[in-house]
Amino acid sequence: MKHNLEIWLPAYLRQVLWNFSHSIKKPLHLVVAVADHFEPFWGKADRNTALTRLSIWENRLAKSGEGCRDSRGKGPQHTFFYPLDEYDPWVMDRLAALREQGLGDVEVHLHHHGETSAQLEEFLLSWIERLHQKHGLLRKDPQTGNLAYGFIHGNWALDNSRPDGMWCGVNDEISILARTGCYADFTLPSAPSPTQTRIINSIYYATDDPERPKSHDQGRPVKVGVPPSGDLLMVQGVLALNFRRRKYGVLPSLENSDLGAHRPPGKDRVPAWIKYAPRVIGAENIRFLKLHCHGAPEVHHEALLGEAMQAQWQAMTGRQAKENGINLYFVTCWEMVQLIKRIEKGEVAF
Repeated sequence: MKHNLEIWLPAYLRQVLWNFSHSIKKPLHLVVAVADHFEPFWGKADRNTALTRLSIWENRLAKSGEGCRDSRGKGPQHTFFYPLDEYDPWVMDRLAALREQGLGDVEVHLHHHGETSAQLEEFLLSWIERLHQKHGLLRKDPQTGNLAYGFIHGNWALDNSRPDGMWCGVNDEISILARTGCYADFTLPSAPSPTQTRIINSIYYATDDPERPKSHDQGRPVKVGVPPSGDLLMVQGVLALNFRRRKYGVLPSLENSDLGAHRPPGKDRVPAWIKYAPRVIGAENIRFLKLHCHGAPEVHHEALLGEAMQAQWQAMTGRQAKENGINLYFVTCWEMVQLIKRIEKGEVAF
């Protein structure tokens, strides 16, 4: 079935019915993070090309957020998930500088295949230590004192979720991520890829079955007042059908939270984002919108750093949004999870 709808359409239809019978409470607090699968060496680029791509982000990221301030006066935040398999010390230092300027954060992305579980665990531990010690990136978990990192899996293949077993090969990956300090996974949604889970538009805990792939295909939603359970927190973006942006003027388009040249920003995407953005059960007037992109390749620069993106943020933070009872908050992926945890504990977030 197109877009692998058979995987996720049943859950989507249930959510459509739920939305018909539940109105959004106002004021609505919309927490927005952008997770960039940032791969400057994409397409087997040489170092000069990679650094040129990075320079464009250095020169334009701050400007793209000018005139856009959230309900606290904070500008847009951009979280760069950098692939460990493309490590370059100059790139990491320059991304760290963007972080220090208050423009975002840096987390972990990884493409891999062919390792044993032990090799993958050793690789992650050594590299997150290097990012912290050499570049001042990541941070220590306030509870455990160990290094903590957010994660996006390359090729969407988290926990060996591709049917062909490619681009992962490790069935106990969720357990490995938990042991090495991963505070949350931000890979999903992955539709139209077959790696997409049956759970959609959710914030939930996945429990690993180390003998089987795709353990995150099911899980327990995060709820107010209910302690965490499971191995790994999953923070999904929106997955829906967008009837405001139709293909050939007839068919609804796939809304999978992707930003780029082929799915540019636009006001016609916002209603689906608001309606289907994940929430903590019991705090329905706080929604968590995790958008994603592949920001390094040149083809996406204008969509992500140009007038369209600036207009998108201005519309979502402007007077009309406030008159409609929407308060927007720009956050990094780390900050998003800290808010989720506070709400889970029953604490007041806003």
